Amino acid sequence: MSTKKYEANRFFLKDTIRKQIDFSQTAQSLGKAAPPLQKPCPPEIPQVDLPDGAEALALLAVLSAGEAMIRRSSVRQYKAGSLSLGELSALLWATQGVREVVGCETALRAVPSAGARHSLETYLVVNRVETLSAGLYRYLPFDGRLAKLRTDPRIGLKAAAACFGQEFIAASAVTFFWTVLPTRMEWRYDLAAHKVIAIDAGHVCQNLYLACEAIGAGCCAIAAYDQAACDELLGVDGEEEFVLYLAPVGKR
Repeated sequence: MSTKKYEANRFFLKDTIRKQIDFSQTAQSLGKAAPPLQKPCPPEIPQVDLPDGAEALALLAVLSAGEAMIRRSSVRQYKAGSLSLGELSALLWATQGVREVVGCETALRAVPSAGARHSLETYLVVNRVETLSAGLYRYLPFDGRLAKLRTDPRIGLKAAAACFGQEFIAASAVTFFWTVLPTRMEWRYDLAAHKVIAIDAGHVCQNLYLACEAIGAGCCAIAAYDQAACDELLGVDGEEEFVLYLAPVGKR
């Protein structure tokens, strides 16, 4: 079988581009300011406080790492029940929670990231989470809050439609959408940034799988979606920020 048509995409998987980069000329090396560690939230956007980190850690600690790995599977059928706000907070901490801030350029989180750049933002399509109205939210990990972007009782159906009609998305309690702001990683790695961004997304979603097991929930990673439709759903520009990955979550 000829592999000619795959060459460009396979090149993305390799790290040969690194030898072509003059790292003395990256934005970081030139002394340019690093992009913000968290996308700013306009002050007029209402925010919801999340339970503190200790409560989240207690929920995650009920299951050993080994047990979570053994049980982990992709789940596409969910009970009609809701997640508690504490359970949602635990999942958010497991996937993007901040453990330590080092200076103004680096934050160490619950997942690894190339150069600790963490170029992902987390949006939530909420269908059934206790105390939250159905709608679109964004996680603010440095503040321990959710930004309430808009209420919309039909947002689950809209999310499913934006993902080629995958109906189980509409049946989930919440769907995690991860967008990427490439400049956060490009600032340090230039053209080598894009491969590691994709690797980072895998780290985040695997932690979501394992954390779901601890709260009796399941999730299913999704990489098949309509790019323009999902970007529009979240209200991102599709160029400097765009959807990269998503995963619906619900009680087993």
